[in-house]
Amino acid sequence: MSSPLRAIIGLGNPGADYERTRHNAGFWFVEQLAAAQRESFRSEAKFQGELARVRLGGEDLLLFKPMTFMNRSGEPTQKLAQFYKLTPGDILVAHDELDLPAGTVRLKLGGGHGGHNGLRSLHQHLGPEYRRLRIGIGHPGHKDLVHNYVLGRASRADEQLIHDALIDAAAAVPVWLNQTWDKAVHQLHSGK
Repeated sequence: MSSPLRAIIGLGNPGADYERTRHNAGFWFVEQLAAAQRESFRSEAKFQGELARVRLGGEDLLLFKPMTFMNRSGEPTQKLAQFYKLTPGDILVAHDELDLPAGTVRLKLGGGHGGHNGLRSLHQHLGPEYRRLRIGIGHPGHKDLVHNYVLGRASRADEQLIHDALIDAAAAVPVWLNQTWDKAVHQLHSGK
């Protein structure tokens, strides 16, 4: 049996100004999962975020969007984890990834934060041993352009690539729940 998945944390920034920005790819993923199950998010002030509950692959999952800004995602996630007695191994964090082209998604266990402010905050509050769904958004080409790039809207073509990749990522979640993490990784990374 696979290690338990009990919560998926989508990283992003709150508010209409950020809704369609590349940095909100993690929000897009959990919103897609909730919509597919006809569930909606509700505000949970005690966690400083929005929470939805879904049933995937025969398992109950929490979907969570921290409503602090990206660089403070760790504190709300820690509150959620403490309340529900989640370990880092119970959590999948979905986030935008500059080092992958738009339309590429990869699962990863642990590792560094790579300069990602949301992951940096999670490292401070949870440690680095959670699993990640890295959602490729592409790179602007130079580090000085990154800030405006991640807070900008993707082209229509890139947005479609990202959306299609999130469908593939969503299909891998029940594989993890019903089989193993390794099988989910293989399915997602091989495109099978």
